[in-house]
Amino acid sequence: MDRRTFTGLAAATVAGVVVAPDAAQAVTAPHGAVPARRPRQGTPLVVGHRGASGYRPEHTLASYTLAAHLGADFIEPDLCITKDGVLVCRHEPEISGTTDVAQHPEFASRRTTKSLDGVATTGWFTEDFTLAELKTLRAVERLPALRQHNTTYNGLWEVPTFVEVLELRKRLSRELHREIGVYPETKHPTYFRAMGLPLEERLVPLVRKYGLDRANAPIFIQSFELKNLQDLRHRFGVKAPLVFLTSATGGPFNDGRTYAELLTRAGMATYAKDITGLGPDQAQIITRNPDGSTGATTTLVADAHANGLSVCPYTVRAENNFLPTDYRIGTRPDDFGRVLDYLKRLYATGIDGLFSDMPDLAVLARELR
Repeated sequence: MDRRTFTGLAAATVAGVVVAPDAAQAVTAPHGAVPARRPRQGTPLVVGHRGASGYRPEHTLASYTLAAHLGADFIEPDLCITKDGVLVCRHEPEISGTTDVAQHPEFASRRTTKSLDGVATTGWFTEDFTLAELKTLRAVERLPALRQHNTTYNGLWEVPTFVEVLELRKRLSRELHREIGVYPETKHPTYFRAMGLPLEERLVPLVRKYGLDRANAPIFIQSFELKNLQDLRHRFGVKAPLVFLTSATGGPFNDGRTYAELLTRAGMATYAKDITGLGPDQAQIITRNPDGSTGATTTLVADAHANGLSVCPYTVRAENNFLPTDYRIGTRPDDFGRVLDYLKRLYATGIDGLFSDMPDLAVLARELR
């Protein structure tokens, strides 16, 4: 699917949503009907990053549900796998920061250290638990120092499976009278394949079972490993849209090339035929000065569009801690800064969508631009 098809999918998926300017008001009343109207052609997509993770613990059905009610066009589950081969939604295989596993004495002996893409990581890992065992755990807020309000919900919700998210997507689409898309990420696919638990063999059948393996389906499968995406396209014959995630530093695991090399216009041309779009760090679109303030806008969006690729950067959050220094208000890291102004600046670069922990604010900024 080229960028023109992406734009058409965006127009078919995005619903113009009237969201209260006050974020607290928008969050306290998320369950009313979301009014939809015919969107403008080329309207950028808003992806609820791990759901509405600014307001609920990430990767829970409650977080995904809230994201849709706040106007997100897509919800994003990160995919890991259990010991018995079930895809579950966690940001990383290591789950001590996002579940209450440390409070379960029956699992104390499973705490271990592993090499996760070459980095020694200590904790508890999804692949060491069966699904039944994982379902005895409960989600907790990953950033309690910055999002103390989210700790109110600690212990309420299970770790969801990908199937549960796909079923939720269908239900939300019916309830909200607009298509809610899903934007899954394969987490550390090389790592999982090396231990005999490949993600692709579980992912592809589910994408097909739910009718999403087509070029214009409301799904984007994303990965930081370019080879993973190329395998999905060529080895597994996936027709669904594929997005290559990139970082401002480093490169794909076991690739030998840096993300910077792969994001030149010539670099993009070597793989543009294999994928649909790019998911860069926002700092790869608007650079950062040494003091953390915004610098110049790069040519990344123009270069991607010249190669027929869409661009959907990650991740805009409202707290000062995550904003460029010139968009902060005050000195408290957990206070909200001038996030609407920053979102409008990002939209002005010509991006085709963006990820946000606060999808209501991303929708509002999209309406105000």
